[in-house]
Amino acid sequence: MTRETVSNVSSTATKPPRSLLRDASVPAIVAGFVTVLVGFSSSAVIVFQAAQALGADEAQIGSWMWALGIGMGLTCIVPSLRWRMPVVTAWSTPGAAMLITSGAGVPIEQAIGAFIVCAVLMAISGFSGWFERAMNRLPVALAAAMLAGVLLRFGIAAFASMQSRFVLVAGMFAAWLLARRLAPRYAVVVALVVGMALAALGGDLRVEALRLELAVPVWTTPSLSLAALVGIALPLYVVTMASQNMPGVAVIRASGYPVPVSPVIGWTGVATLLLAPFGAYALNLAAITAAISMGPEAHEDPARRYVAAVVAGVFYILIGLFGATVAAVFAALPQELILAIAGIALLGTIGNGLVAALADERQREPALVTFLVTASGLTLAGVGSAFWGLVGGVLTLLVLNWRKRGP
Repeated sequence: MTRETVSNVSSTATKPPRSLLRDASVPAIVAGFVTVLVGFSSSAVIVFQAAQALGADEAQIGSWMWALGIGMGLTCIVPSLRWRMPVVTAWSTPGAAMLITSGAGVPIEQAIGAFIVCAVLMAISGFSGWFERAMNRLPVALAAAMLAGVLLRFGIAAFASMQSRFVLVAGMFAAWLLARRLAPRYAVVVALVVGMALAALGGDLRVEALRLELAVPVWTTPSLSLAALVGIALPLYVVTMASQNMPGVAVIRASGYPVPVSPVIGWTGVATLLLAPFGAYALNLAAITAAISMGPEAHEDPARRYVAAVVAGVFYILIGLFGATVAAVFAALPQELILAIAGIALLGTIGNGLVAALADERQREPALVTFLVTASGLTLAGVGSAFWGLVGGVLTLLVLNWRKRGP
């Protein structure tokens, strides 16, 4: 985006609020729907698995979808209308992936307590303006390596599932590969549709479990434990801030919108705090899906693209209200399909994480230690591998660079 366009966006956005109905358009509505479709279909399976890993039953999984949908909807609609600029939020996909590995065996009540601590940290980081300063102290290479290590198992599991259902998984991969060539934005959606079609043809869909039902929020009383705080709360906070909010801010800035980032992040923390007992583990700025609502496909006039984010928020709320149905849909899918779509959806994130982790030669070995320890699944004193990977990387970085002069 040119400097002139950015200036136009800024000046237009600061004018008195205009009518939402007058600014609404078909392209914006479609862009909002696609934003939700791509974001939800590419990562909902990971959230579903995270809830299962913590021992959530079907009612609690529906409550997770309700809380996350309501949270994302409100944090999209309110700031977008407040500033007349597109603000798109999402659940923390890397955070959900981390919960699957680090949260296994942790009672769900303790996990909810960790979600609340993470939410408080996010709110403080946002409202205080500490966000950028705190992230600058953590080398990007180590954060990226930890993310890649957490997600590695999903990529491996996607291809390993070919051993039991080759036709299903290979067909999904082929569909994704072809769509990546012809329509990259919809590659994951195409892979999911093809996978469901192949599963239906093979008689692998358990459709008897499907029903249209409103989600009922289920309260889980939180409790605190040191293992959950160190193994879930802190890694979830780091992953969400470094791997979700930082790219989200970059997308906003690259699109030319002067969104006041600190209060937005602060309010996502507050929303997470209020909804955590119902299953909202972490809300944050969206990155890839946000680009859909902020790009020219949403509207040729940048000042009217906020409508796409508002529409996305409405669709998120609808998904949340029918969270029980969403849970039943994923319960009807074969496990191999879920593993395959999760791995395929995360291929780009894994690749980007590895590139960022290994780009700086001075931090390459510490990042590699972080990646390997995290990917190993190591658990010590009840604390998961994400934390120990970060500890190993920081120690390696300190030892290798202690009082070492640069060239």
